[in-house]
Amino acid sequence: MSMGRHQIPRHLRRRLVAAGTAAVCILGTAVGIGIYGAAQADNVADARPVQCLPEVPPPASSEVVPPPDESAPPEEPPAEEPPAEEPPAEEPPAEEPPAEEPPAEEPPAEEPPVEEPPADENPEEPPADEPPADEPPAEQGEEAQSFGLTSPQGARPRGEPTQEPPTEQPPGEQAPEEPPAEEPPAEEPPAEEPPAEEPPAEEPPADDDSNEEGPPPAETVPPVPPDAPEDEFGNEDCTDELGPFAQDFVSIFEVEPNNLADSPAPGANASTGTFVSDCGTNENEKFNSDNLIAAPGKVNAAEHTHGHVGNLDTNAGSTDESLLAAGTTCENQADKSSYYWPVLRVRNADGNGAEDDTNAHNTGEILRPASVLLEFRGNAQSDVVAMPPLLKVLTGNSKAETNDNANTNAKWTCSGFEDRITDKYPLCPRGSQVVRIADFPSCSDGNTDSANHRDHIVFPDETGACPEGTQAVPQLRITLSYDVPRGRVFALDAFPAELHSPRTDHNDFINVMSEDLMNEVVSCINSGRNC
Repeated sequence: MSMGRHQIPRHLRRRLVAAGTAAVCILGTAVGIGIYGAAQADNVADARPVQCLPEVPPPASSEVVPPPDESAPPEEPPAEEPPAEEPPAEEPPAEEPPAEEPPAEEPPAEEPPVEEPPADENPEEPPADEPPADEPPAEQGEEAQSFGLTSPQGARPRGEPTQEPPTEQPPGEQAPEEPPAEEPPAEEPPAEEPPAEEPPAEEPPADDDSNEEGPPPAETVPPVPPDAPEDEFGNEDCTDELGPFAQDFVSIFEVEPNNLADSPAPGANASTGTFVSDCGTNENEKFNSDNLIAAPGKVNAAEHTHGHVGNLDTNAGSTDESLLAAGTTCENQADKSSYYWPVLRVRNADGNGAEDDTNAHNTGEILRPASVLLEFRGNAQSDVVAMPPLLKVLTGNSKAETNDNANTNAKWTCSGFEDRITDKYPLCPRGSQVVRIADFPSCSDGNTDSANHRDHIVFPDETGACPEGTQAVPQLRITLSYDVPRGRVFALDAFPAELHSPRTDHNDFINVMSEDLMNEVVSCINSGRNC
């Protein structure tokens, strides 16, 4: 029997089938690997950090000049040039896909998108998120900085900022708007300021909280100019309805120089010395949400975490006796004083963070200060006298937003820019630290406390003189400096209703120095020495 002309021998057919099967398996494996690789690339891209806060560029012109005595900020611009050159450095990787074109499946492998996340480091992308910031204004004029949040808490209630959105839009077009003489119509909004002044008429609600009453500090942080552009978050995931919001941040270069960190000019009888107590930076991680001064005996009264240095016993159950018997973190063991403040937290690159176990509205990793300066200073018009033992003092207002900013005394700045004080979270240039400054009242009536925890010790007047019936005691200034990771959202712990406002910064102090040490402090200050 003869074979058909096109019939293939059985042994050859088996080989062809085997070869075909092997080819299909190899091709399938290659496709599978390609798909898996692309999926992994997408996962990596999704895991790339989102830069929530923009890089702060160096001064664009001579209009902004850092303090003359600080050379670090001017040197920082060169440090920022490399990031600008990074995009060209990424072009070679963009050419790699052609080298991988021989594989049929690799061109669709989305390796170029893998390069897109690094492009997020390009400071030009934050503006890409401006549209979301512009959507809220269509709904409410004051919600321009709420980033599309629908919660009534999405926009923080403020006085003058209600007019900031309209004035902020012109800055982007300053060139065309400055020449026109039609700016007088822009003065019409001031005519609408009276309504903005109505909230102060609602100050009585602040009387409901006796702990927040008392004479206001002599220094008041001026508002940021309305034409200062506000820095925006990378995307809507960088914040939540409990804050903070974009309006809570400002580039330090947008803050006008001021003298709020300076003391009054010393008079003929001024006490000009200083005394510094070194109590560490809370290396032992002593934290709690109690407030021994405002709410003794009540656990978690603050509803936010305080960081402590000094006395190791400070908590809701502390007594005068337990404070005197406790240990201290201070280098001079005779200083058992208690110093504490709300912690600063930094959130993940995507704006989220671990919730506090006790107070879930506070999220992020606690950022310990890089340095803590506890400095006791003199009075501009007289010598100082010793503080009463166990004197309790506080400064600032932990409920500033809901109490119409009564007694607010928040001071924020950047290292190297101490002549620019603001009550917003400062965005500092590379190499500069975020700085908190807390000045305490220093005119004592001799009592250790009062019903509202303020009337027994008040601030001196603008000349530095203490009011009648009080005497000047060493004035405490606490300066906290932080190395905040670049591009990360940071905020104070706060009561839920305060929305993590930077204005709620506050500090507390209980004098538990020995009599001998207090006398040494007074001697150093009155003799003009720096101890």
